[in-house]
Amino acid sequence: MRVAHLFNVRGLIAAAVVAVSMLSPLRAALAAPCSEDWICIDAADANGGLTLTARNLRSFPVTFTLDTRTTNLQPDKTLPLTITLGADERRQILRLSKIDEQESYRFRYWYDWTIGETDAASDPDYVYALPYAKGESYRVLQGFGAEFSHTGLEYFAVDFDMTEGTPVHAARGGRVARIVEHNDRGCWEDGCGKFANYIVVLHDDGTTGEYYHLRRDGALVEPGERIERGQKIGLSGNTGHTTMPHLHFAVYRATEWGRTQSLAIRFETSEGIVDRIRSGRRYRAR
Repeated sequence: MRVAHLFNVRGLIAAAVVAVSMLSPLRAALAAPCSEDWICIDAADANGGLTLTARNLRSFPVTFTLDTRTTNLQPDKTLPLTITLGADERRQILRLSKIDEQESYRFRYWYDWTIGETDAASDPDYVYALPYAKGESYRVLQGFGAEFSHTGLEYFAVDFDMTEGTPVHAARGGRVARIVEHNDRGCWEDGCGKFANYIVVLHDDGTTGEYYHLRRDGALVEPGERIERGQKIGLSGNTGHTTMPHLHFAVYRATEWGRTQSLAIRFETSEGIVDRIRSGRRYRAR
């Protein structure tokens, strides 16, 4: 068995690739390739074929997409397969049956994952706080739909112009699902996303609030901690895929192949509720 683990731009997404060739049926479960102690896929013998079982190792929902390439095996579900596993859930996700009992089989599978749920939808009545201290104001470098990089899945993300070390506050309460804070590099070349520091907060509606480009050791909360709206949670920085110090914030739902889709949200400001954050404007937190 060959296992490779890869990690992409935003650090939340992981991929595992496994290849197995069998001349005889499995007699025991294959060693499970686990991705970052978040999700494992176990393959086990099943009457000459195989079953794949997914395990979520954390107390947060995880969405993953899995596909296979096989010889002499027939899957019982249409592939690729996208599934959300609840907190600490274990579930059989796929059965592969031998087509010709007299022949050997080969199979290879791979998957990508991210935190959150595919059916999460931001509450349209909820109004988010700006992600900084009350009374402070910051200029928006990129608002909704900014052409530089806020298109497609990132359409509803916002970049706030912040010097390094600026306190970052929670736009909404929830549980801290993930923290990365060991990086100290920012750059704009391909692959720079892996150097980002960030905090991911799981909201009660299944969406995630994500705060990116934080400084090294810039998290002021802990994984699993319950936080409140307006709480100081981190310090801004200039890490990851970036050209200057700023805070990237968005609310996301999980989609297929480990990707996330930003969602339209409203913000409370000193001038009232704003439905669309615009580039070049300054907004004061209320």
